[in-house]
Amino acid sequence: MRMRFGLFLATLAALVLCFGSLAQAEEKTYVNGIDFGFPPFGFVDKDGKPTGFDVESLDWIAKKMGFKVKHQPMDWDGIIPALVAKKIDIIASGMSATAERAKIVDFSIPYYEVTQVLLVGDKEKANLDTLLKSGKKLGIQRGTVTAKLLETLSTQPGYKFEVVPYDSTDLSIEDLKIGRIAGSGMDSTIAKEVMKKPGFKIAGTFDAAPEKYGYAMRKEDKEFQEKINKGLKLLMADPYWQELKKKYNL
Repeated sequence: MRMRFGLFLATLAALVLCFGSLAQAEEKTYVNGIDFGFPPFGFVDKDGKPTGFDVESLDWIAKKMGFKVKHQPMDWDGIIPALVAKKIDIIASGMSATAERAKIVDFSIPYYEVTQVLLVGDKEKANLDTLLKSGKKLGIQRGTVTAKLLETLSTQPGYKFEVVPYDSTDLSIEDLKIGRIAGSGMDSTIAKEVMKKPGFKIAGTFDAAPEKYGYAMRKEDKEFQEKINKGLKLLMADPYWQELKKKYNL
């Protein structure tokens, strides 16, 4: 009788440990670093809540793949170092999957393509080529593909303009409104979002290859990468993907 009771307790303990481990696995939370001012992909709304196309996409993937996600707004120029340092686990916030970044992190399958443009006030008469030779101030967001492009161009013969860096695109737009800068370089999707309000237009598209967006993860997190890629493929095949694209005008 004692042996049977002991066996029962051992079995019960094993079951408790098993279900406890499963519950712990189900409660795994990954932290997504987002640009706090990069609509429509990732931004903080008027109520202080992280939202956007990538935020809602990752929420869907997390639910489908059985994990939780927390969205952490942060400065863009420090977001990859934060990922490497394990302060966050993924960057799903309109990040271009460049070859330079791929030396440091691994990217998911691509899900969107953009070009780089120069946004100006709607009364600006000069085109992109003229502004790049005008000696005027052009804004960029630190750590972006467009920032590197403009910084490189500013050192090339035949070009004459001053690069003004900002922590966010929103800040550069505010200075553009009051004439502190003549234009602001950014991804085409962001420019499209800004132009929903009157007062802006695109002066031109930079002569550079289109960039593909992907989710960035640490190179050693192979299992997580597989989970994200599987979830992203499922999302892109689901009607909800088109609903999201329509909602955010993509």
